[in-house]
Amino acid sequence: MITFYDCSTAPSPRRARILLAEKGVAHETVQIDLRKGEQFGEDFRRVNPQCTVPVLRVDDGTVLTDNAAIIAYLEARFPDPPLLGETPVEKAEIASWQWRIEFEGLMAVAEALRNSSPAMANRALPGPVDYAQIPALAERGLARVAQFFATLNDRLAGRDYIATDRFSVADITAVVVVDFARIVKMKPGEEHPELLRWRAAMAARPSMSL
Repeated sequence: MITFYDCSTAPSPRRARILLAEKGVAHETVQIDLRKGEQFGEDFRRVNPQCTVPVLRVDDGTVLTDNAAIIAYLEARFPDPPLLGETPVEKAEIASWQWRIEFEGLMAVAEALRNSSPAMANRALPGPVDYAQIPALAERGLARVAQFFATLNDRLAGRDYIATDRFSVADITAVVVVDFARIVKMKPGEEHPELLRWRAAMAARPSMSL
């Protein structure tokens, strides 16, 4: 049985949770409460010394400790529906947009949150090592999120999906990032009609309620 280590309130495991649902993969779920610091406990450290979620333990005992590995594994083992593309061009486009969404969007929101939240003092980066907050990075993160929304809005003009003409992991990651941005009080507005249209269409997918 596949075991998924999740945190229902965190964005990174939500990406894997949506992917598992879209693939229809049967699995057991273990909740790790990040707010209570369960990721730093000895039991979970034995699962993932990096003290982060998501984690996927597969049938043979292999432990996958990041979204990149989880996506690669699930796509290879459960190829239908294809979420990383089928043709060389599709694969390239999806990989490119996945990287951009992570770098320009997810990292920007995390930068804004982790460098401003009192609850994350000395926890400016995830993992077992403490890093001090840098307030200027929080300001830059908010500016980057605003630019990210504009980038997605422009990209989605006349398109139903971000990377290619079909749903992909790029759409999953983008949904999670757009929703996650609310934690730093940023969300698409009337100046982002294409982004709002796309997000409303994504809401029709059952996996997006997870």
